[in-house]
Amino acid sequence: MDTKVALDTIWTLLAAMLVFWMNAGFACVEAGFARQKNCVNILSKNFIVFAVSSLAFYFIGWGLMFGNGSGFMGMEGLFALGGADNSPATGDAYQGAYSSIAWATVPLHAKFFFQLVFAGTAATIVSGAVAERIKYGSFIVFSFVLVALMYPVTGHWIWGGGWLAGAGFWDFAGSTVVHSVGGWAALAGILVLGPRFGKYDENGAIRPIPGHNLSLATLGCFILWLGWFGFNPGSTMAAAVNDMSRIALTTNSAAIAAILTATIASWITMGKPDLGMTLNGCLAGLVAITAPCAYVSIESSLVIGAVAGVLVVLAVTMFDKLKIDDPVGALSVHLVNGVFGTICVGLFAQDQFMPNTTGNGLLFGGGTKLLMAQLTGVAAVAVFTFVGALVVWFILKATLGIRVSLSEEIEGLDIGEHGNMAYPEFNIRKQSYSFAGSRSQEVTR
Repeated sequence: MDTKVALDTIWTLLAAMLVFWMNAGFACVEAGFARQKNCVNILSKNFIVFAVSSLAFYFIGWGLMFGNGSGFMGMEGLFALGGADNSPATGDAYQGAYSSIAWATVPLHAKFFFQLVFAGTAATIVSGAVAERIKYGSFIVFSFVLVALMYPVTGHWIWGGGWLAGAGFWDFAGSTVVHSVGGWAALAGILVLGPRFGKYDENGAIRPIPGHNLSLATLGCFILWLGWFGFNPGSTMAAAVNDMSRIALTTNSAAIAAILTATIASWITMGKPDLGMTLNGCLAGLVAITAPCAYVSIESSLVIGAVAGVLVVLAVTMFDKLKIDDPVGALSVHLVNGVFGTICVGLFAQDQFMPNTTGNGLLFGGGTKLLMAQLTGVAAVAVFTFVGALVVWFILKATLGIRVSLSEEIEGLDIGEHGNMAYPEFNIRKQSYSFAGSRSQEVTR
């Protein structure tokens, strides 16, 4: 076997494993930002969503996304992976069905696995945004539909040789393909679900609902940060040492800049440096650099991250004022900064980093051509995903129902949906203290 193919395959699989590990990060962040009574539900959703996404992508999504077809969607190779010959000696028997990803020389199964973990990420984004009031079964069905149909269709437009790719739209690692798609689907779900009980009082004033475990959320953010070094550099799908190294640095630079600006912005607007904003600032910077990471300089990545950190703080405040209840800030992180990062390609791209791809962006003498292509892609993906997700959510609402009962929401989804608790000892102690207190009062009386 060719040494380069072997090294490319090892790197691609290692990067895919890092992205898979991001599922643990999402689980920790979302659970930490949610209340204790919903912790089991959050963890269970984040665990099962990858299994559901894997089936959806294997049987339907992969072929729709990368199969040969029209500019709108792929129509070949929907079930081909099960019989593909991927031995090094004979090559990929079904490579011809997936010409849009033929540029990567790794075996077909390696390509599939790498793209699979990205598909799972898009569905996971929805989980946090609709947390603490959605029915478990309805979320599972929506996740399957998202990864089987909506995600791969827009993915085909961009990464599968579809019409947006032909129009000059670029998204290296998925600010739009993954993060904005997850964000638009989440926004539709929030609007159909409505806010959590008690989030707004009778006058519409915002009632903060703090998460139960910021230690867990912080650990989750570190895991996601680590995973992004597979997400972005791994999208080379080749052991291209110079590109991998530079992309790792642009990724990290955006994250650190966003951490600092989000902390400062929250300090100014809230009077204190809010840890939740610091964590979401890091994630916002990572999302924003995902599309342009291969096309921009280290200096540009610092600027992109710095703006993303401020944007996420402003967006959290904006969504709250609009009464769009997002328990973990998923819209502010993934939707707002997914859009911003995609636009940044049109502003900050420099042809010297990836010759014969994007060309120069507006700020480096390239004019408005690239920027207009990016804006077109943002708008097209927004309309398709948001409208499609609304339709699916409304169908689920009319059939299975999507929201738990008020009593279940008040008691917590851990008991109502799963019949157990994340911290049973804590509840036992609390009941014991209450009983002891009542007996004490009886003695006093």
